[in-house]
Amino acid sequence: LIMGDHQNPIILKDAAGVLSVSAESDMWTVQEGWRYMFGSEAFPAAFFGLLLFFVPKTPRYLVLVQQEEKAYTILEKINGKKKAQEILNDIKATAQEKTEKLFTYGVTVIVIGILLSVFQQAIGINAVLYYAPRIFENAGAEGGGMMQTVIMGIVNIIFTLVAIFTVDRFGRKPLLIIGSIGMAVGAFAVAMCDSMAIKGVLPVLSIIVYAAFFMMSWGPICWVLISEIFPNTIRGKAVAIAVAFQWIFNYIVSSTFPALYDFSPMFAYSLYGIICVAAAIFVWRWVPETKGKTLEDMSKLWKKNK
Repeated sequence: LIMGDHQNPIILKDAAGVLSVSAESDMWTVQEGWRYMFGSEAFPAAFFGLLLFFVPKTPRYLVLVQQEEKAYTILEKINGKKKAQEILNDIKATAQEKTEKLFTYGVTVIVIGILLSVFQQAIGINAVLYYAPRIFENAGAEGGGMMQTVIMGIVNIIFTLVAIFTVDRFGRKPLLIIGSIGMAVGAFAVAMCDSMAIKGVLPVLSIIVYAAFFMMSWGPICWVLISEIFPNTIRGKAVAIAVAFQWIFNYIVSSTFPALYDFSPMFAYSLYGIICVAAAIFVWRWVPETKGKTLEDMSKLWKKNK
């Protein structure tokens, strides 16, 4: 639940940014303005912390502490009576398994988890978000690009909610593939606008489309997949490694973007567009669908494909 809703604090942060910037108060133009900006993020963080008190214990933990009735009750609410007992039996069968070596299920599952993290960052979203005002200003937006950044924040909130309400209906893979293709279209459109010296609405709209498709796919769903794809006995180590690669490539992308952008915006966005296409192919060809599957199901899958 927490991994799947990782994007929610980002939604709240964007909402705070939208409200604070649209207020257009003089305090944002003075030396102390940055303090208000960072302080505003304390409220969604505190709200998220309070919500953690209402998160139920996981069925696996309840089985480990001999509270099987509570575990069954939670499973019944999520999966219904018919499947709850079956899942509970699988959990009981694997609950006593000890942590295994990282490559117990082969190299493939680890590589897929790492590549999910790498693609989430390599498609360039954080470079766009970090430098959004500068990008919009160069695209011909008025007012330093701040209003367009606010609009993008609103769009991001809406499309992240779209992902939250559709991921269990359509599955993880379809949304990731659609999101990758949509991002590629947006990135190539921005590159085309730069090559043809088009300013104004079209490049701004293309950037917003690029960000929106990320928010309905790779933004929240990558976290869901990383939490679901690994077998339970290697999950702790494997998730830690995957997340570490996210931060590594976050740094690489965000630190190289200014140089790429100064060299050629067309080249920068064409590169991100190509990576988006590669991400779609990767998900389609190699990433298994985890919708409706338990961690025990994933253990069986990777043992079979080892």
